[in-house]
Amino acid sequence: MPRGADNAGAPRLHDIAGQAQVSEATVSRVLNGKPGVAAATRQKVLAALDVLGYERPVRLRRRSAGLIGLVIPELTNPIFPAFAQVIEQVLAGYGYTPVLCTQMPGGATEDELVEQLEERGVNGIVFLSGLHADTTADAARYVRLTERKVPYVLINGFNEHINAPFVSPDDRSAARMAVRHLVDLGHERIGLAIGPTRFVPSRRKAEGFVAALHGMLGLPRDEAEKLIQRTLFTVEGGHAAGGALLDLGCTGIVCGSDPMALGVIRAVRERGLDVPRDISVTGFDDSPLIPFTDPPLTTVRQPVQAMATAAVGALLEEIGGTPVQRTEFVFQPELVVRGSTAQRARRTT
Repeated sequence: MPRGADNAGAPRLHDIAGQAQVSEATVSRVLNGKPGVAAATRQKVLAALDVLGYERPVRLRRRSAGLIGLVIPELTNPIFPAFAQVIEQVLAGYGYTPVLCTQMPGGATEDELVEQLEERGVNGIVFLSGLHADTTADAARYVRLTERKVPYVLINGFNEHINAPFVSPDDRSAARMAVRHLVDLGHERIGLAIGPTRFVPSRRKAEGFVAALHGMLGLPRDEAEKLIQRTLFTVEGGHAAGGALLDLGCTGIVCGSDPMALGVIRAVRERGLDVPRDISVTGFDDSPLIPFTDPPLTTVRQPVQAMATAAVGALLEEIGGTPVQRTEFVFQPELVVRGSTAQRARRTT
């Protein structure tokens, strides 16, 4: 039984009042739905109910404004749960109930998840790093969604064939930031571990990387291309790419995701080398646990809060009948320097 509950499980006014730091009379007015209580005070009383473990009276329970589908690729990469958490928080602030759909291996496809969401009568859908980011996928599925008048917004991966609001980080700028950081540390042989070319974020990061090596080090573009290893956005993919880039003599390695960077670090250590004394490594995303890796990872931070908030805002405008500009809203990433990068070691012979 929750602390402060009587034999019938009813909340005790003095316990709630003490937790909320208001009078018992105020608690009584809130519980009975009476007017004359400031919104902030009312929220304090409701929060006290939650903290003490009481169920809110039915009359005080927030009614959902509707359902919003959130379709994400998977949960193993920590950046996706980070996005999901912010999106859910923002939606809850507007009274909407999120419905999380994950495309796990062997599970439902994106199209099947969308069909299930439509069957549940969702008001709109947020797609995060979905098929819209895959240049080989048929964009007609989104056209059909528009024809069925289902509002949606797309995060990470612009597609000119889809007439919808897009929210993206500046991937080219992210690659340039990482390269500039390594060049400033004296690295001249820099490689890139990135995902498959068919994905828009991979393609853009590769473009930014090649342009940065050309502009900062004078490396011909075709030579810069040879320093790119395209693999999977996973620890295993980073491990494979890291070994190949070490064979090419790279002392600095830029990665397209934080899990890839962890795989590269593993490959470096297997060679008996040290990060950052021998090899500097940068990641991309900066999900919550990344500052606690060994060493703490230098990475380019996706502006998750700003991107998620903008995506939800655009979707709710669409749901409310106010069309949002069909374009890509691009957000600037931020380089976060930690312990996985250092001045290039000058070896003596």
